[in-house]
Amino acid sequence: MKRHPFAPARLISGLTALTLGTAYGLDALGHWHAPGPWLFLTLPAGLLLSGITAAVWPSTRRRHTDPPPPTDS
Repeated sequence: MKRHPFAPARLISGLTALTLGTAYGLDALGHWHAPGPWLFLTLPAGLLLSGITAAVWPSTRRRHTDPPPPTDS
């Protein structure tokens, strides 16, 4: 299988979607009564967190993968 780079923003978006889908499914089956405002605020909060992560991740990754500068001895 072809390897791909780790993308934490996609992970956060996927977990947000999975959480919302599970919550709506459990609410529809009658196993759990989901509070309305919680469900409506989960999607924007997850997308905001994903956007912040996508903006910060390249600089964090670049800082950790750059080789050290050569030293003159």
